[in-house]
Amino acid sequence: MDLVEVLPNRLHMLRFPIGQAYLWQDGEALTLVDAGNVESAAEIEGAIRSLGLLPERLERIVLTHCHRDHVGAAGELAARWGARVLAHRLDAPVIRGERPVPEPVLLDWEIPLYAHGLTVPEAPPTRVDRELEDGNALGFGDGAYVVHAPGHTDGSIGIHLPQHGVLFTGDCIAAVGPLMLGVFNVDRGRAVASFRRLAALAPSVACFGHGDPLVVDTAPALAKAAAETPA
Repeated sequence: MDLVEVLPNRLHMLRFPIGQAYLWQDGEALTLVDAGNVESAAEIEGAIRSLGLLPERLERIVLTHCHRDHVGAAGELAARWGARVLAHRLDAPVIRGERPVPEPVLLDWEIPLYAHGLTVPEAPPTRVDRELEDGNALGFGDGAYVVHAPGHTDGSIGIHLPQHGVLFTGDCIAAVGPLMLGVFNVDRGRAVASFRRLAALAPSVACFGHGDPLVVDTAPALAKAAAETPA
Protein backbone atom coordinates (compact mmCIF):
# COMPACT_ATOMS: atom_id res chain seq x y z
CA MET A 1 0.00 0.00 0.00
CA ASP A 2 1.17 3.53 -0.84
CA LEU A 3 0.38 6.53 1.36
CA VAL A 4 0.15 9.74 -0.69
CA GLU A 5 -0.37 13.24 0.68
CA VAL A 6 -3.09 15.14 -1.20
CA LEU A 7 -3.57 18.15 1.09
CA PRO A 8 -1.06 18.80 3.90
CA ASN A 9 -2.38 17.89 7.35
CA ARG A 10 -5.82 17.26 5.87
CA LEU A 11 -6.04 14.54 3.25
CA HIS A 12 -4.10 11.42 2.29
CA MET A 13 -4.75 8.71 -0.26
CA LEU A 14 -4.16 5.07 0.67
CA ARG A 15 -3.48 3.25 -2.58
CA PHE A 16 -3.87 -0.53 -2.79
CA PRO A 17 -3.05 -2.82 -5.74
CA ILE A 18 -6.68 -2.43 -6.81
CA GLY A 19 -8.59 0.63 -5.59
CA GLN A 20 -7.87 3.14 -2.89
CA ALA A 21 -9.23 4.86 0.20
CA TYR A 22 -8.82 8.35 1.62
CA LEU A 23 -8.09 9.58 5.12
CA TRP A 24 -9.45 13.02 6.10
CA GLN A 25 -8.25 14.86 9.22
CA ASP A 26 -10.20 17.36 11.27
CA GLY A 27 -7.40 17.95 13.73
CA GLU A 28 -7.05 14.60 15.50
CA ALA A 29 -10.53 13.41 14.43
CA LEU A 30 -10.38 11.08 11.44
CA THR A 31 -12.73 10.04 8.66
CA LEU A 32 -12.03 7.24 6.21
CA VAL A 33 -13.65 7.39 2.78
CA ASP A 34 -13.83 3.76 1.62
CA ALA A 35 -11.84 0.99 3.25
CA GLY A 36 -9.91 -1.09 0.73
CA ASN A 37 -10.26 -4.85 0.56
CA VAL A 38 -10.79 -7.26 3.42
CA GLU A 39 -7.04 -7.72 3.92
CA SER A 40 -6.33 -3.98 4.25
CA ALA A 41 -7.16 -3.25 7.91
CA ALA A 42 -3.62 -3.66 9.24
CA GLU A 43 -2.15 -1.51 6.47
CA ILE A 44 -4.72 1.23 7.08
CA GLU A 45 -3.98 1.19 10.80
CA GLY A 46 -0.27 1.35 10.04
CA ALA A 47 -0.77 4.29 7.71
CA ILE A 48 -2.72 6.19 10.36
CA ARG A 49 -0.01 5.59 12.95
CA SER A 50 2.74 6.55 10.49
CA LEU A 51 1.17 10.02 10.29
CA GLY A 52 1.40 10.39 14.06
CA LEU A 53 -2.34 9.90 14.41
CA LEU A 54 -4.35 7.52 16.58
CA PRO A 55 -6.61 4.91 14.96
CA GLU A 56 -8.99 5.17 17.93
CA ARG A 57 -9.78 8.68 16.68
CA LEU A 58 -11.32 7.17 13.54
CA GLU A 59 -14.90 8.40 13.93
CA ARG A 60 -16.55 7.25 10.70
CA ILE A 61 -16.05 5.21 7.57
CA VAL A 62 -18.06 6.53 4.64
CA LEU A 63 -18.51 3.98 1.86
CA THR A 64 -19.03 5.38 -1.63
CA HIS A 65 -20.63 2.12 -2.81
CA CYS A 66 -20.95 -1.59 -2.14
CA HIS A 67 -18.06 -3.14 -4.09
CA ARG A 68 -15.52 -5.42 -2.43
CA ASP A 69 -12.48 -3.19 -3.05
CA HIS A 70 -14.17 -0.33 -1.18
CA VAL A 71 -16.01 -2.12 1.64
CA GLY A 72 -13.64 -4.94 2.56
CA ALA A 73 -11.89 -3.73 5.74
CA ALA A 74 -14.68 -1.47 7.00
CA GLY A 75 -16.19 -3.99 9.40
CA GLU A 76 -12.88 -4.93 11.01
CA LEU A 77 -11.80 -1.31 11.40
CA ALA A 78 -15.17 -0.30 12.85
CA ALA A 79 -15.16 -3.19 15.31
CA ARG A 80 -11.59 -2.51 16.39
CA TRP A 81 -11.76 1.27 16.79
CA GLY A 82 -15.43 2.11 17.29
CA ALA A 83 -15.96 3.99 14.03
CA ARG A 84 -19.45 4.22 12.54
CA VAL A 85 -20.04 2.87 9.03
CA LEU A 86 -22.08 5.06 6.69
CA ALA A 87 -23.46 4.12 3.25
CA HIS A 88 -26.34 5.07 0.99
CA ARG A 89 -29.69 3.46 1.76
CA LEU A 90 -29.78 1.64 -1.60
CA ASP A 91 -26.39 -0.04 -1.20
CA ALA A 92 -26.67 -0.74 2.54
CA PRO A 93 -28.50 -4.11 2.12
CA VAL A 94 -25.72 -5.30 -0.22
CA ILE A 95 -23.02 -4.21 2.22
CA ARG A 96 -24.81 -6.06 5.04
CA GLY A 97 -24.96 -9.22 2.90
CA GLU A 98 -28.77 -9.16 2.67
CA ARG A 99 -28.76 -8.77 -1.12
CA PRO A 100 -26.27 -9.85 -3.81
CA VAL A 101 -23.86 -7.40 -5.34
CA PRO A 102 -25.56 -6.05 -8.48
CA GLU A 103 -24.17 -7.32 -11.77
CA PRO A 104 -22.84 -4.59 -14.09
CA VAL A 105 -23.77 -4.30 -17.73
CA LEU A 106 -20.31 -4.73 -19.25
CA LEU A 107 -19.03 -3.28 -22.48
CA ASP A 108 -16.90 -5.73 -24.47
CA TRP A 109 -13.63 -4.04 -23.52
CA GLU A 110 -14.57 -4.11 -19.83
CA ILE A 111 -14.89 -7.90 -19.61
CA PRO A 112 -11.18 -8.73 -19.02
CA LEU A 113 -10.85 -5.80 -16.60
CA TYR A 114 -13.85 -7.05 -14.64
CA ALA A 115 -12.35 -10.52 -14.36
CA HIS A 116 -9.20 -8.95 -12.92
CA GLY A 117 -11.27 -6.98 -10.41
CA LEU A 118 -12.82 -10.19 -9.16
CA THR A 119 -9.40 -11.31 -7.92
CA VAL A 120 -9.96 -8.96 -4.96
CA PRO A 121 -11.22 -11.05 -2.00
CA GLU A 122 -14.95 -10.79 -1.37
CA ALA A 123 -16.01 -8.38 1.35
CA PRO A 124 -17.66 -9.98 4.39
CA PRO A 125 -21.13 -8.83 5.47
CA THR A 126 -20.54 -5.47 7.13
CA ARG A 127 -22.81 -3.51 9.41
CA VAL A 128 -24.08 -0.10 8.31
CA ASP A 129 -24.71 2.22 11.24
CA ARG A 130 -26.25 5.05 9.24
CA GLU A 131 -28.09 4.86 5.93
CA LEU A 132 -27.57 7.97 3.85
CA GLU A 133 -29.68 9.98 1.44
CA ASP A 134 -28.83 12.70 -1.04
CA GLY A 135 -27.92 15.93 0.72
CA ASN A 136 -27.26 14.41 4.15
CA ALA A 137 -24.63 16.18 6.25
CA LEU A 138 -21.80 13.86 7.25
CA GLY A 139 -20.33 15.63 10.26
CA PHE A 140 -16.78 16.22 9.06
CA GLY A 141 -14.79 18.48 6.79
CA ASP A 142 -16.60 21.69 7.79
CA GLY A 143 -19.78 20.69 6.02
CA ALA A 144 -19.24 17.51 4.00
CA TYR A 145 -22.45 16.22 2.46
CA VAL A 146 -23.74 13.35 0.32
CA VAL A 147 -24.24 13.65 -3.42
CA HIS A 148 -26.23 10.66 -4.68
CA ALA A 149 -24.51 9.54 -7.88
CA PRO A 150 -26.26 6.36 -9.07
CA GLY A 151 -25.29 4.36 -12.12
CA HIS A 152 -22.14 2.56 -11.03
CA THR A 153 -24.40 1.02 -8.39
CA ASP A 154 -27.83 2.21 -7.31
CA GLY A 155 -26.46 3.61 -4.07
CA SER A 156 -23.21 5.12 -5.29
CA ILE A 157 -22.40 8.49 -3.76
CA GLY A 158 -20.02 11.36 -4.09
CA ILE A 159 -18.91 13.30 -1.02
CA HIS A 160 -18.54 17.06 -1.38
CA LEU A 161 -16.60 19.29 1.01
CA PRO A 162 -17.43 22.74 -0.39
CA GLN A 163 -15.46 24.65 2.27
CA HIS A 164 -12.31 22.87 1.09
CA GLY A 165 -13.14 22.47 -2.59
CA VAL A 166 -12.80 18.68 -2.28
CA LEU A 167 -14.94 16.08 -4.02
CA PHE A 168 -14.73 12.32 -3.53
CA THR A 169 -16.27 10.70 -6.61
CA GLY A 170 -16.18 7.02 -5.71
CA ASP A 171 -16.17 4.97 -8.91
CA CYS A 172 -18.48 7.30 -10.84
CA ILE A 173 -15.38 8.95 -12.32
CA ALA A 174 -11.96 7.38 -12.89
CA ALA A 175 -8.53 8.82 -13.64
CA VAL A 176 -6.79 5.71 -14.93
CA GLY A 177 -5.22 7.23 -18.02
CA PRO A 178 -7.65 9.87 -19.32
CA LEU A 179 -10.29 11.29 -17.03
CA MET A 180 -13.32 9.14 -17.78
CA LEU A 181 -16.59 7.64 -16.68
CA GLY A 182 -15.95 4.81 -14.24
CA VAL A 183 -16.29 1.26 -15.53
CA PHE A 184 -18.57 -1.66 -14.56
CA ASN A 185 -21.80 0.32 -14.32
CA VAL A 186 -25.23 -1.16 -13.69
CA ASP A 187 -26.80 1.72 -15.67
CA ARG A 188 -24.55 3.69 -17.99
CA GLY A 189 -27.12 6.43 -18.66
CA ARG A 190 -27.57 7.18 -14.98
CA ALA A 191 -23.80 6.98 -14.46
CA VAL A 192 -23.22 9.62 -17.15
CA ALA A 193 -25.86 11.87 -15.57
CA SER A 194 -24.11 11.42 -12.21
CA PHE A 195 -20.74 12.24 -13.80
CA ARG A 196 -22.21 15.50 -15.07
CA ARG A 197 -23.79 16.31 -11.70
CA LEU A 198 -20.49 15.78 -9.89
CA ALA A 199 -18.53 17.77 -12.47
CA ALA A 200 -20.96 20.68 -12.06
CA LEU A 201 -19.83 21.03 -8.43
CA ALA A 202 -16.57 22.44 -9.85
CA PRO A 203 -14.19 21.20 -7.12
CA SER A 204 -10.57 22.24 -6.90
CA VAL A 205 -9.54 18.74 -5.73
CA ALA A 206 -11.15 15.55 -7.04
CA CYS A 207 -10.43 12.20 -5.40
CA PHE A 208 -11.34 9.11 -7.41
CA GLY A 209 -11.87 5.48 -6.52
CA HIS A 210 -9.25 4.56 -9.12
CA GLY A 211 -6.48 6.85 -10.35
CA ASP A 212 -4.53 9.73 -8.87
CA PRO A 213 -6.36 12.72 -7.37
CA LEU A 214 -6.70 15.75 -9.59
CA VAL A 215 -5.46 18.94 -7.92
CA VAL A 216 -4.66 21.29 -10.82
CA ASP A 217 -7.24 22.73 -13.27
CA THR A 218 -9.68 20.26 -11.76
CA ALA A 219 -13.01 21.92 -12.47
CA PRO A 220 -12.42 22.57 -16.18
CA ALA A 221 -10.98 19.09 -16.68
CA LEU A 222 -14.04 17.48 -15.09
CA ALA A 223 -16.41 19.68 -17.07
CA LYS A 224 -14.68 18.84 -20.35
CA ALA A 225 -14.62 15.10 -19.66
CA ALA A 226 -18.27 15.08 -18.60
CA ALA A 227 -19.36 17.01 -21.68
CA GLU A 228 -17.45 14.66 -23.97
CA THR A 229 -18.86 11.46 -22.42
CA PRO A 230 -21.77 10.11 -24.48
CA ALA A 231 -24.83 8.84 -22.65
